[in-house]
Amino acid sequence: MTATPSISRFPVPEIKDLPDDIRERVLAVQEKAGFVPNVFLVLAHRPDEFRAFFAYHDALMEKPGNLTKAEREMIVVATSNANQCQYCVIAHGAILRIRAKNPRIADQVAVNYRKADITPRQKAMLDFAMKVSARAQEVDDQDFDMLQQHGFTQDDIWDIAGIAAFFGLSNRMANVTSMRPNDEFYAMGR
Repeated sequence: MTATPSISRFPVPEIKDLPDDIRERVLAVQEKAGFVPNVFLVLAHRPDEFRAFFAYHDALMEKPGNLTKAEREMIVVATSNANQCQYCVIAHGAILRIRAKNPRIADQVAVNYRKADITPRQKAMLDFAMKVSARAQEVDDQDFDMLQQHGFTQDDIWDIAGIAAFFGLSNRMANVTSMRPNDEFYAMGR
């Protein structure tokens, strides 16, 4: 029998030992999803950073705006694949499938968004997100002009950049910790 791999290279606290506010959040996620995504347990190793991480995550991913929640997840999946982050591609791929109501979209976006069944507007969004993720120093006014031609506002452009940048941090921490995707993510939205 094969041993179950650890979900992190660092200590993973028990839910009962978490600070009250973090335990309440983890249990609320468990209630909604039916399981606790490993990211919550791995990051709970450092409570102050957990709080900061999820506050910024929520500010970027849960806000109203011109970017749909599915489009926000597309950014995560495309940039996370470029950063070779297994956890985020699998976990956010599941969320993308659910939010887009499309069982193929996450695989298409992860492998090659340029050939995915998405709109030209979404391709422009992902082109910019990928540039921010890999070559932010090259972002210029032409990038803004191109996005504005596709109907993106200044706030939208900030959101695209913020999501790509934030998940650069997330991808790197997931890789350093050797965070493993929960088995549940693989079948969600299929």
